[in-house]
Amino acid sequence: MSYAVAVRYLRRADRTLRAEIDRLGDCKLQARGGRFPLLVCSILSQQISVAASQTIRRNLQSRLPGRRLSAKGLLGLAESDFQAAGVSRQKRNYLCSLAQHAMNGTIDFHRLTRLPDEEVISELTQVKGIGRWTAQMFLIFGLGRPDVFAPDDLGLRNAIVRIYSLSKPTPHDLNCIASRWIPYRSVASWYLWRYLDNQPNSR
Repeated sequence: MSYAVAVRYLRRADRTLRAEIDRLGDCKLQARGGRFPLLVCSILSQQISVAASQTIRRNLQSRLPGRRLSAKGLLGLAESDFQAAGVSRQKRNYLCSLAQHAMNGTIDFHRLTRLPDEEVISELTQVKGIGRWTAQMFLIFGLGRPDVFAPDDLGLRNAIVRIYSLSKPTPHDLNCIASRWIPYRSVASWYLWRYLDNQPNSR
């Protein structure tokens, strides 16, 4: 995807967002390598701070072969390893569910690249601990999909409230604003996160 094309489109489509685009500069949204590790990190960061989740991730990786976040490696850990790394029992169950889906082929990351967005969401949300929001973040940061908007994201909601001077917007209100950004809602979302100087935290 050409971010230059997306930015030009968004500047024309939304005068309010244009001011923030001009202030923040070029879009540096990038898909991250390692799709399985991305989902692992999303699960680990649910309901805790970024700093805490990063510490837990490092602790967990230190117990894995080659410090690599892999399905086989996670399934080979004992419960005591997860406890020592600071992973709660609930998140351990979520991680093992993800690993089992990856190992048995229920979740095929190569096949996901060829599926439409909603089908990717449908497949990923079969895994315990992965909800729609996490799947949407995977679409943006794992698959580089250009037109994803997550109205349940607190950061996006807060940015829209401030930029568009809203008080208590409904999901319908948020989606109406985001409809201006189609087909580049992922790029618009990046600018909203940057506006808050905030990276999305998993929930």
